[in-house]
Amino acid sequence: MSISMHSASAPVFTRMLNNLLRWLDKAEAHAAAKKFDAGVLLAARLAPDMLAFTKQVQIATDTAKFCMARLAGVDAPKFDDNEASLADLRARIRTTIAFVESVPASKVDGSETREVTIPRRDGPITMTGEAYLTRYALPNFFFHVTTAYALLRHNGVDLGKPDYLGLLQ
Repeated sequence: MSISMHSASAPVFTRMLNNLLRWLDKAEAHAAAKKFDAGVLLAARLAPDMLAFTKQVQIATDTAKFCMARLAGVDAPKFDDNEASLADLRARIRTTIAFVESVPASKVDGSETREVTIPRRDGPITMTGEAYLTRYALPNFFFHVTTAYALLRHNGVDLGKPDYLGLLQ
């Protein structure tokens, strides 16, 4: 039996987004224990020219929602990108999870050969659904989720590989 486009996308996105929710809980607990405003984590960067923590979460959620929408041929929810707290980021992540879970497998399965066009500043890219999922959406999603994890870890949040993999649930 071959893997389906839905099983290669939706459960992967929801698992990692749920992990990200738990990391935010740990970040908030860390800030409380160390007596600092958890909001300072929102601007955290590993290098001056990289996007801040908030943007990493925004891009990760955008990648998941747009991937599911494009593969299913449905509209994605719109976000204002105005999150200003960990609570705001949690709400965005939960909204994304709800959307991903709402997309029927029947709309995603069979999208392997469907053309998907990704708008970009330097011009649109068109590829098959399978190439989009495996060569663009999943790598981009994991890049931003991993960067969010690294930013929290770098700022002292007690996270480890089991947290990343979701083994501590």
